Amino acid sequence: MAYRDLQAFVNRLEEEGELKRISQTFSSELEIAEITRRVSQRHGPALLFESISGPRIPVLTNVFGSVKRMALALETESLDDLGHEVLHFLEAELKKGHLKKGRKAHAANPFEDPELIPEDRAVCQELIFEAEEVDLGRIPVLKCWPGDAGPSITLPLVFTKDPETRTRNVGMYRMQVLGRDRTAMHWYADKGGARHFQKAERQGQVLEVAVAIGPEPVMIYAATCPLPDGIDEVRFAGFLRKRPVELVRCRTVDLEVPACSQMILEGTVSPHERCLEGPFGNHTGYYSQAAEYPVFRISCITMRRDALYPATVPGPPPMEDCFMAKATERLFLPMIRKAIPGIVDINLPIEGIFNNLAFVSIKKQFPGHARKVIHDLWALGGFRFFKVICLFDADVDVQDLAQVLWRLGNNMDPLRDICFSEGPIHGLNQTALGPETGGKIGIDCTRKCRGEGFGRTWPKDVTMDSDVKARIDAIWSRLGLQ
Repeated sequence: MAYRDLQAFVNRLEEEGELKRISQTFSSELEIAEITRRVSQRHGPALLFESISGPRIPVLTNVFGSVKRMALALETESLDDLGHEVLHFLEAELKKGHLKKGRKAHAANPFEDPELIPEDRAVCQELIFEAEEVDLGRIPVLKCWPGDAGPSITLPLVFTKDPETRTRNVGMYRMQVLGRDRTAMHWYADKGGARHFQKAERQGQVLEVAVAIGPEPVMIYAATCPLPDGIDEVRFAGFLRKRPVELVRCRTVDLEVPACSQMILEGTVSPHERCLEGPFGNHTGYYSQAAEYPVFRISCITMRRDALYPATVPGPPPMEDCFMAKATERLFLPMIRKAIPGIVDINLPIEGIFNNLAFVSIKKQFPGHARKVIHDLWALGGFRFFKVICLFDADVDVQDLAQVLWRLGNNMDPLRDICFSEGPIHGLNQTALGPETGGKIGIDCTRKCRGEGFGRTWPKDVTMDSDVKARIDAIWSRLGLQ
């Protein structure tokens, strides 16, 4: 049964011993972030800060900060098994998009289409603040690092609609607080919300925006997913949770938001209005530089009477976002395999910040296959930002760093097995050649054949005789060498 709201998920975490309540009073400026950082980097529990100096709303952090909690959030015993279901969903959605373009596509099952409920059933509208009552000071927004330009909302679900097609997008973009009713909207140019804004700006129109904070966990996760264009995050969440997402109409903008949310910020982003956002201590472990971004002006805040404020604390890995990204790695692997035949497994190591470093194993079929896969990956969605991609044979467990480094050091010749490219970069890449493009490197760590410029016989791995291994296995427990 899907969680009805974030509170139900918190209760489940507490039952599983995965949550720690903290009754001592702490400040939303740096103190909560420092406690969360220490717990996150020790792979500790989710934290519920029950007493905050200032707004009397409990703060929830590190809620997704382990593989177990990600599995609990998605209500699955195996992220890999769920990945195969995700592939079937995406294939069906993309097929419907091709076959029924311009017409409403019907859900493959009753869970995918959201359910619109009346306002009097929406707990997110129990308290309403409009006009002069709008004040972000009611919310304990965290300032996470001393060099941050100000407090930032770090787990917002930003709802927008295309000004022409009215198709919905839900994304997660940090929002630096600028005043009681204003935030920056940290939209990278290639994100769905930013594309909606660009279209509205070209037409000289304001873009209506609604920000949901703290719906149930699957909807939070869905907002972070690298879904193909045209796939609705709300329908995807309904598929994952096997229960329709309940939406409610906003009060001041023409948008619908998850009715179980802790709080909703409604407002607009106006064309050609910009503000200086940043610096911000990011998940790369470095401060991102200040830059100009659109301004979100809030016309209404609604919230639950028993609201929690969920926040994620960025910083050097391992932190909570690493485990959310690891879940995405497993859930979208079947889709990557479908797009690029021959791929066996992928490891996006936490230390690589999920856009710097990828280890990939393949069933090598022909000379140059590894290089082909490297370039295919750079052409595929989010992999276009990866600075380093290393390819290995199928028998290498790319989840095992010891195996990866052993094969990388032994199977690669720098003059022959490294290829370079130049292309689009992630906005957080502080080492890039310029603001939009940078260098990338691919490393072929597979066994080489004659067609790849290797004229000798590839050496065999050192392995023990199988009969000897069997004899020692039979007596191993009696040797006392465990």
